Amino acid sequence: MHIVQLANFYGPRSGGLRTALHHLGAGYVAGGHRVTLVVPGSRYAEELLPTGVRRFSLPAPKIPGTGGYRAVDPYRVRTLLRRLEPDRLEVSDRLTLRGMGVWARRHGVPGIVISHERLDRLLRQFLVPEPVARRVADVANRRMAESYDKVVCTTAFAREEFDRINAPNVQRVPLGVDLAAFAPANRDDGWRRTLSRGADALIVHCGRLSPEKHVERSVDTVAELTESGVAARLVIAGDGPRRRALERRARGLPVTFLGFLADRTEVARLLATADVSLAPGPHETFGLAALEALASGTPVVVSASSALREIVHPGCGMAVPDAPAAFASAVTGLLERPEDFRRAAARARAEQFTWPLSVQGMLNALSVPGTLAPD
Repeated sequence: MHIVQLANFYGPRSGGLRTALHHLGAGYVAGGHRVTLVVPGSRYAEELLPTGVRRFSLPAPKIPGTGGYRAVDPYRVRTLLRRLEPDRLEVSDRLTLRGMGVWARRHGVPGIVISHERLDRLLRQFLVPEPVARRVADVANRRMAESYDKVVCTTAFAREEFDRINAPNVQRVPLGVDLAAFAPANRDDGWRRTLSRGADALIVHCGRLSPEKHVERSVDTVAELTESGVAARLVIAGDGPRRRALERRARGLPVTFLGFLADRTEVARLLATADVSLAPGPHETFGLAALEALASGTPVVVSASSALREIVHPGCGMAVPDAPAAFASAVTGLLERPEDFRRAAARARAEQFTWPLSVQGMLNALSVPGTLAPD
């Protein structure tokens, strides 16, 4: 079976989306399928990835204010699709490529869309009043769901807006984490001493520095900890449009900006070396960075407004209200627990989310009723 994956907002620094696409694609190839990934780029390129996935990059302009993200014209995608002749279409973009479901229907290709974000929450980020955001999202989601064979949501939180409109073709498929790459054994005590600069606790925020991630809450959390007498240092790994504003906000505080870490082994080492990881984004529909921290044996404090409340259980972390004081209190609470206990609990929780399970769930979604099962 030839599976074609489509995505915009994909690039060298696109974090969770890129990670998910690569692991799912590799899993499909391992299962005996042919996989093509179509993404935006600075120029046309065709290459074979080490996983066996063939990747096409189509020329696309940068989107202002996004820190380098690109979105390819759907016309270019449709032109390429006619040449690729997919057996299944998997779309990881419900906004700029939402029309691909209609294309798939017209060409008799079973298609699914993965809902990587909640449209109602996205609209609220642009200050759309909640009742209006819900109504607009309901109309758009109903049309989108009708154009695809399946809508895949990674969490119950992501599924809520589709359950609200009683969409009948929604399937939940949790994502996974690379348990070999992200592991407690990556802890580096020497690097910890360097990073902590004498602080008792090393806290990490890992991810894109963009408005929806609410990284300022992590900065404000370390301010609360410092004010209360806790000797903690926050290390922020990542880059994005909010970096300069965050650096100004962090002046005078024990905060270190590492910038973007291109080497995933460095990210894994950092997460395993930290005492606590923060994920304050209230709109996360899954949160791979938090799951990677758990796999590294590092407990996480997350926003109770996000999907991470489903993943983070007592023992491996805390889900708290969207306030720095609540985050600071959760950090101190976790640090009071025996280190071996909290690190073991974090790892045990992550081990419930594997990529093979995600791949199987996605293949089940791709084999929609009335079509042929995977070859």
